[in-house]
Amino acid sequence: MLTKSKVRTSLLLVFGILVLINVVSNRFFLRLDFTEDQRYTLSDASKDILSGLNDPVTVKAYFSENLPPDVEKVKTDFNDLLIEYNNRSQGNVVFEFINPSEDQQVEMEAQQNGVTPIMINVREKDQMKQQKAYLGAILQMGDRKEVIPFIQPGAAMEFALSSNIKKLSIVNKPKIGFLQGHGEPSLQAIGQLMQQLNVMYQVVPVTIDDTTRIPADIKMLGIIAPKDSINPAYLAEIDQFISSGGRLMVAMNAVEGDLQNGQGSELNTNFIEWLGSKGINIGKEFVIDANCASVTVRQQQQFFVMNSQVRFPYIPILNNFIEHPITTGLEGVITPFVSPVSVSTPDSSLQIFALAKTSDKAGIQKPPLFFDVQKQWGETDFTSSEITVAAAIEGTIDGTPTKMVVFGDGDFVVNGEGQSARQLSPDNISLVANAVDWLSDDTGLISLRTKGVTARPIDPNLSDATKATIKYLNFTLPILLIIIYGLYRAQIRRKIRNNLQQTDYVQ
Repeated sequence: MLTKSKVRTSLLLVFGILVLINVVSNRFFLRLDFTEDQRYTLSDASKDILSGLNDPVTVKAYFSENLPPDVEKVKTDFNDLLIEYNNRSQGNVVFEFINPSEDQQVEMEAQQNGVTPIMINVREKDQMKQQKAYLGAILQMGDRKEVIPFIQPGAAMEFALSSNIKKLSIVNKPKIGFLQGHGEPSLQAIGQLMQQLNVMYQVVPVTIDDTTRIPADIKMLGIIAPKDSINPAYLAEIDQFISSGGRLMVAMNAVEGDLQNGQGSELNTNFIEWLGSKGINIGKEFVIDANCASVTVRQQQQFFVMNSQVRFPYIPILNNFIEHPITTGLEGVITPFVSPVSVSTPDSSLQIFALAKTSDKAGIQKPPLFFDVQKQWGETDFTSSEITVAAAIEGTIDGTPTKMVVFGDGDFVVNGEGQSARQLSPDNISLVANAVDWLSDDTGLISLRTKGVTARPIDPNLSDATKATIKYLNFTLPILLIIIYGLYRAQIRRKIRNNLQQTDYVQ
């Protein structure tokens, strides 16, 4: 039988438990992560970086207030992540959130430090207008400073934080080099990749001649799209670099396409034969794929000239990746005029990974050839499936552990220079940056670069009826679940109310 004193005691006990939970929750941060890619769980790489901090890192997060819900979520997620960083680092990561829009001096300070405002669309009184917003942060350790100019919704926040903290705390960056002098693009022409790599590495150009050798402190050598042959004696220098434990990344053009003249041809350099002597073969052929990018074609329509987008199988979009640190989180890599890659080595101690393949509707065409952008492609054009265009090799060569990554295309990571410069797909850059990390970095940050919200579009090959079913299911299922939960709650409350009505209270 319930008495007033028992009810009072129970209420006090519940209140005390709630107070205790609040006190504990302020000291310990815990959440359950049910996302497929463990988006809200700190990686081992981040934990190692935070546990190794000897000096405090201050994070000033510049975020505007009164943002739309989808943008406000960025601030919430960033705040939650910083709480975890603070706990994991034993208080060595401290942070504060600042609204630059409230103070003109603070806003100028944010801009001077590299946090740039963006314009977002907001709805106010049934009208759409643009509003200036800040979504950036400044990290500081002692007199060193790094900036995250803009935290994009769905971006890899953990990589941005952990890599910048690592950059602040690291004393000597690992040195990597890119071969120059044989028609390769300059470091400025691969600026998008350099922006990624400069966070963790000291990137230097490498030339080989009669008096210059590969520096001994180079951990990885990259060879991207050479157009000319190299002196065989200098190839022997690269062999020596590999046998001494150096890592190699090769992105090679075996063919080249000229869209202006509509021609495709072989590209002859002795780099191809040198790779072949190691059992790594890049075919002098064009890979075509039904899953491809489009090109702009100018068409005459009576008195008008119109630009139209035409799918072009010579520019495959790769989204068939194996499970490997280099390819984790990638959605689609655009590879213009890519060639097949195969590895055949008698050394059984070497592990070979076919990193990227075409779709199941692919084919191979031998040069020379002419591109017909108006061609109507059919099933008979794609007679092959899952052609390998990128591979990784790991194992022991001449008793020395080493790694190597080979791509059947070199142009997919080149921005170009001057007026011909172009912006590349983020996944193009991530693929090569991940390859460099796998070859050069042992911290595990490779797994974080693509850790973010991934695209999950509806398969365009689904029928209209299936698409409609998915659409209405997404709309009605949450409503039905809420109604069912409401009925369940009402039933529980009704039972509790009936029990209370049948209970006698004694003074």
